[in-house]
Amino acid sequence: MSRFWSPIVEKLTPYTPGEQPGQRTVIKLNTNENPYGPSPKALEAIRAATGDELRLYPDPVAAELREAIAATLSLDVDHIHAGNGSDEVLAQAFNAFFTGKDAIVFPDITYSFYRTYCELYSIQAEKLPLDAALRCDPRDYQRACGGVVIANPNAPTGIAMPLEDIVQILQQNPEVVVIVDEAYVDFGAESAASLVPDFENLLVVQTFSKSRSLAGLRVGFAIGQPHLIEALRRVKDSFNSYPLGRLSLAGAVAAWKDREWFDRTRHLVMADRDRMATALQEQGFDVLPSMANFLFASHETVPAEKLLGDLRARGILVRHFARERIGNHLRISIGTSEECAALLAATESIIRE
Repeated sequence: MSRFWSPIVEKLTPYTPGEQPGQRTVIKLNTNENPYGPSPKALEAIRAATGDELRLYPDPVAAELREAIAATLSLDVDHIHAGNGSDEVLAQAFNAFFTGKDAIVFPDITYSFYRTYCELYSIQAEKLPLDAALRCDPRDYQRACGGVVIANPNAPTGIAMPLEDIVQILQQNPEVVVIVDEAYVDFGAESAASLVPDFENLLVVQTFSKSRSLAGLRVGFAIGQPHLIEALRRVKDSFNSYPLGRLSLAGAVAAWKDREWFDRTRHLVMADRDRMATALQEQGFDVLPSMANFLFASHETVPAEKLLGDLRARGILVRHFARERIGNHLRISIGTSEECAALLAATESIIRE
C-alpha cells in the first residue's frame, strides 16, 4: 500500500492469471491454452507482416478483421468490434453499459474477472448462486438489475446453457444490456451470435485465444447491434485508439479465414476432452459435463489440493480455485492426446498410492 494510491486501487482485488512457468519441461494443463498451434496460414501472415510497415500505426478500426468476421456471421461490419483480447473488450463493455446505479447480476461461480471489473469501475454486483449441479437457471435472472453477464460455456465449470435459456434471459431483461461471454463456445456449445439481429440489448464476446490458438496475440471481438458497437468504439478511442498491432491483425485475419484448421483442431480437442472425461470417471472422479476445452472434476476420496501438489511434483500443472463450493475441484485443460494420457497415468498413480 502507498499513500499515492487512489482509493480504487487500494480496494482492488486483482484477477489472478494462471501460472506461466519459465521452464517448458512441464505438461501445462492450467490455463486452457490450445494444445495445437495456430493455423499455418496465420503464422505465414504474421511473418509477412514483419516488414518496414511496422513503423506505421495499425488500422485503428481493424476493418479487414471485422469485415471477415461479419461476412462469416452474415452481419454488417458495424455489428463487430475488435479489441486487445476478449478481456479488454469485456472491460470496455462494463465501462460502456453498466452505470453503477443498479447492480448487475452474474453467477456466483464464473469468470472472476467480472468481479474485478465491478471493483475497478465502481459497479454494484449481485452474484446469483448456481444450482446444486453448478448449472445456471435462467429464471433466477428475472429481476430488476443494471445488466446481466453470462459466460457460456461457464468458467470454470465448462457447463453450457442451451440457446433457449439465453433467449429467456434476454426477454426477461429488455431494458439492460446482456453480455454473453463465449470464450469457449467453439468447443461444442451454441453461439448466441445468431440472436444479435433480434435483440438490441445483446452483446456477444468471443476470443481468438482458445479455438484459434492465438492467446499470445491477444485478439478478441464483440458482436452486437450498431448502437452497442458504437459505444464500445467510443470507450476504445477514449483509452487506446490502436489496441491491435499489425502482427495481431494479420494473424487474426488469416486464422479466421482458415476454417479447415479451425475445425480440425477444435474437434481433436473435443474428442480428447470426452475420452478424458470418461477415463477420469472410471478413476472415481465426478466430472461436470463440459462444452469447453477443459474439464472440472473432483475425486470422491482424494482432496483436490493433494492432487494438485502431487501432479505438480510429477511435472503436470492444473488449476485449483480455493473458493467456496468448488474448493475440491480441479480445472484440467485439454492437452494433446499424449499429454492427456500422461495426466491420466499420473492421477491413477496418485489415487492408487
